[in-house]
Amino acid sequence: MKITVLTVFPDSFNSFLQMPVIKRAIDRKICEIEIVDIKHYADGCFRKIDDSPFGGGVGMILRCQPIVDALHEKAFTNSLKIMLSPKGKQYDQMQARELSTAEHIVLLCGHYEGIDARVEKYFDRQISIGDYILTGGEIAAEVIIDSIVRLLKGVLRDSVTVDESYENGLLEYPQYTRPADFNGDRVPDILLSGNHKRIEDWRYEKSVELTKQLRPDLFERYVAAKENK
Repeated sequence: MKITVLTVFPDSFNSFLQMPVIKRAIDRKICEIEIVDIKHYADGCFRKIDDSPFGGGVGMILRCQPIVDALHEKAFTNSLKIMLSPKGKQYDQMQARELSTAEHIVLLCGHYEGIDARVEKYFDRQISIGDYILTGGEIAAEVIIDSIVRLLKGVLRDSVTVDESYENGLLEYPQYTRPADFNGDRVPDILLSGNHKRIEDWRYEKSVELTKQLRPDLFERYVAAKENK
């Protein structure tokens, strides 16, 4: 798989690309991550990538030309082109699973006050990582890349990503490790029983309980999905 990031701040990815899981995927040639500086595609002597908005207003808007030219050079017929935008569908684990099967993904990071709206037609979809405002799309791109890369075969053990929160529509069950007794707070006896069937049942029950308590919205979707099967 290949992931191309279009950004005006390429240096913000330097430390991210050295994170253990990301670096492992790159070193093992499981995933190629290409960081593209949009400024290199700006026309004119001053390489101007932004300008003030028509109609007035604060902030600066990223211009169409550098973005579209970068996209035309870096994207291919089979590329999935994604804008990171507050207007997009909110990102979730189901989308992460879907994107992990793509051959090539292009992520456009917004910055400043926004992006010229005429750019949108050049992209296949828009994605938001949540209902809040970031300074730029670089952090959002890192979130999406991390969620995708860890799902690629050969990056982590296959079993690691199966029972995690959101994978089955529920939050993950509580996890414990040694010591079995910490300041009088004991690990549930069932986990020390060696009875794998009872442990599996307990974990499912706790997942349901936690989801219902902490994420009622998620629990409602889980129940609805089960009823529709």
